[in-house]
Amino acid sequence: MFEKSQNAPVSFTILLDASGSMALAGKMDAARAAIGALLAHRRPGDDFALFVFAESAALEVVPFTENPKAITDALAQVTPYGKTAFFDALSTMPERSQLGKNPSRAIVLLSDGIDNASKLARADLAALLQGESVPIYPLGIRDPREQQGHHSKEELSDLDLLDAVASLTGGKLYLGNQPQQIAMAVAGLEKDLRAQYLIGFAPTGQGGVKYRHISLQLANRVHGVRVRAGYFGTEPPNRERKKG
Repeated sequence: MFEKSQNAPVSFTILLDASGSMALAGKMDAARAAIGALLAHRRPGDDFALFVFAESAALEVVPFTENPKAITDALAQVTPYGKTAFFDALSTMPERSQLGKNPSRAIVLLSDGIDNASKLARADLAALLQGESVPIYPLGIRDPREQQGHHSKEELSDLDLLDAVASLTGGKLYLGNQPQQIAMAVAGLEKDLRAQYLIGFAPTGQGGVKYRHISLQLANRVHGVRVRAGYFGTEPPNRERKKG
């Protein structure tokens, strides 16, 4: 199966960090600006849902809607508090994103990338998200130009995990807290989601059901390509497999 999409509508699941650390250094204002930019780029048929999290599980604040005002009105009422548990919140999002009406879906996580309250361990989150077909686009609300020495090992490992989760699902990690950085991040996200190629194949039914790594090789590649890292199932077809 091979399909090409240039301007398909997208269902966006927005996951907003509302923990206390987001009240510092204008982080919540930057997150609101990023969501505003995403809404401003909406196309006919797009729908959006807003989930907010802090110490507990992610709460649905606005169910999927095509009305951007419902999202912006709800954002104005968000007040940061408590600790951060984005591991726990993010792990539930692929299933909840299925409530969107469009075949093309994406999860947009806005957080400063500091987890200090999750029950789920770092090592477990990536394993839970293996094989997910919904791309995750984390936007780390921080200055990408800052030197690594300014951050603790825990903060850096959380960002590394977000980068790994994005790569697993075919998304991308962006960093930024300034208007120009946020605008570039949203533009890059939009470019990824609006122009997609869908390549599909049926597993053979042979072998055990397990996580299978996949890769895509292109001849004369000019632009970067991101794909999901694998799937759960039986063996993929192999044109070189010999019979007998």
